[in-house]
Amino acid sequence: MERIIAKDLLSIGAVFFRPDEPFTWASGIKSPVYCDNRLTLTAPMVRNDVEMALAHTIRTKFPETEVIMGTATAGIAHAAITADILGLPMGYVRSGSKDHGRQNQIEGRLEPGQKVVIVEDLISTGGSVIKTAEALREAGAEVLGIVSIFTYGMQKGLDRLKEAGLVNYSLTNFDCIAQVAAETGYIKDSDIARLIAFRNNPSDESWIGGAK
Repeated sequence: MERIIAKDLLSIGAVFFRPDEPFTWASGIKSPVYCDNRLTLTAPMVRNDVEMALAHTIRTKFPETEVIMGTATAGIAHAAITADILGLPMGYVRSGSKDHGRQNQIEGRLEPGQKVVIVEDLISTGGSVIKTAEALREAGAEVLGIVSIFTYGMQKGLDRLKEAGLVNYSLTNFDCIAQVAAETGYIKDSDIARLIAFRNNPSDESWIGGAK
């Protein structure tokens, strides 16, 4: 599954590689890779692979799931489609409470004690999905875990998820996509070491000029 999803994401240009001209994330981190999983929504065949894989992961890893909750905003559509496949209720969690109306942070009906799985599009340092889990727990939900499309596998993210008591299952990951990208000519074999160096220590930018 990891390789199928990796090939799918690469085939529609959802993963961008620029090791010589890195992207800058909102956090200020410079990255040789940018993953835009929103593009899967406009590619029906890839979208089907992704949503069926998310549903299969939830069925096998969290069979007692009662509600699917998406992260805002990128996880909402994936949570909705996956919940439809599974025949389960769905909602989503805002990054903060609304400043009008009912001032909800959690949208959709959620009863205390319900078993919830969070659907996220990608995980880097884990901050946003942890905040989502905290909001759900404060509302009385039992958060079983997370399913995501892609994870960078950064140590900071792994440590933060463990500290928060959250388990994540991703359909594919940074190492797999890098390997498949090299095999299919999206990047050079020599770029793999640079990508892994970034993943292992994002604050060390020496990888940027590593192939020059």
